[in-house]
Amino acid sequence: MAKAKRSVGLIFFPAFDWCITPDHPEREERLLYTRDQIMEEGLLDIAGIYEYRPYVAEDKPIQRVHICVPSVARRVSEPHRIAVGGSMLAADLVLDNKVDCAFALLRPPGHHANRVVHGARGFCTVNNEAIMVEHMRRRLGPSIRVAIVDTDAHHADGTQDIFYNDPGILHISLHQDGRTLYPGTGFVTERGGPAAYGNTINVPLPPGTGDEGILYVMENLVMPILEEWKPDYIINAAGQDNHYSDPLTNMNFSAGGYARLTEMLRPDIVVLEGGYSIEGALPYVNVGIILALAGLDCSSLREPDWKPDCLRQPQHVMPIVKNVVSEVRRQWETRHQVKREDVFGRGTNYVRDRSIFYDTDQIVEKQHERIKLCNDCSGWREIYSQAAGGRIGHTQVAIVTVPWLACRNCRREAVEAYERLQTLGRFDQVFYQDCERDEYLCAPDHHEPGAL
Repeated sequence: MAKAKRSVGLIFFPAFDWCITPDHPEREERLLYTRDQIMEEGLLDIAGIYEYRPYVAEDKPIQRVHICVPSVARRVSEPHRIAVGGSMLAADLVLDNKVDCAFALLRPPGHHANRVVHGARGFCTVNNEAIMVEHMRRRLGPSIRVAIVDTDAHHADGTQDIFYNDPGILHISLHQDGRTLYPGTGFVTERGGPAAYGNTINVPLPPGTGDEGILYVMENLVMPILEEWKPDYIINAAGQDNHYSDPLTNMNFSAGGYARLTEMLRPDIVVLEGGYSIEGALPYVNVGIILALAGLDCSSLREPDWKPDCLRQPQHVMPIVKNVVSEVRRQWETRHQVKREDVFGRGTNYVRDRSIFYDTDQIVEKQHERIKLCNDCSGWREIYSQAAGGRIGHTQVAIVTVPWLACRNCRREAVEAYERLQTLGRFDQVFYQDCERDEYLCAPDHHEPGAL
């Protein structure tokens, strides 16, 4: 019997009772072929590869990350809760030393879900990886260093939003250039907030990038950065829509390339994100990831239609990839030389205004955010969010969020702001979120079954 060199925990949740529409790329049978391939290859017969069942997440872990308007109960379905629970279970298996690494093969995906949630965008409602990270910090404390490497073809804008000002998280996103693909973000100039400048790393790649280009990025940029930053845990948000057969993207990656990427990265936890070639790509990519996690030979992994001559990366792509890597590496190496006031101003707050489109639910959100520029912590935030469209009508909310390791002054100011905002009468709801103290308040509290 074959034996894994590293033990692997698999959490499989296909969400057969959830889809956007019957013919949507993110539909019920998306993981059926993967399941069949895993069984056909006999992966569960390999000693050291174990399968676990996910559980249904309650409100609390979701509220540590998200402000769901008007409530978690109204925005989050049971399949989403199980996807969250499966991600948290993957972390628990690793933290409790039950396995060396874990792979959460689940849907719905989550990396386009921002901190504020009015609906679904990019097929995502809540952010599985972000909730999992906060679960890990709740268990181990805020001093742990976590690196998230997102290899989905779409920019991980939701994960970036949630951890944009978090010095304990390194977020690296490899994706197709936002000028050519949803969500139209993820440029090298997006580098993080005032307390975590440089910890957001975006690597936009030209359409047509294949194994040669992506593995070059891994070897010459991602791995050296990880070696320097020294995370305690590495999470791979393993979107598989970089594959050459994916119907939504224009990339040229192969299942063998994904396996090699996994061998190089050696992630502690892998969480499935996108990938919509449900017959031609996902079964083979997922098998490759599992074999690589287990330390087993992936050299013979091939898709049935794999033709190396036809799938070779176009010649014009590599010079662009090398230029992007050179620029991002320069930014990383000089990040400590940048003065905060040169990027975020000399005032007491950094303000940014954004327009956010929920393509799945046809909602437009206007967001005004104010981050306290504090010398003693990462600073509390005040967010005003107006949203309209879809089925929600029009809503206006205010949010106060307090970070991990907040100083006394920032926590006091945040509490005062929450109390003041309730008296203005301008908002449908006012929310208060304190990660360190695990507090989540809402006024008025639209209490419903399943909500606090």
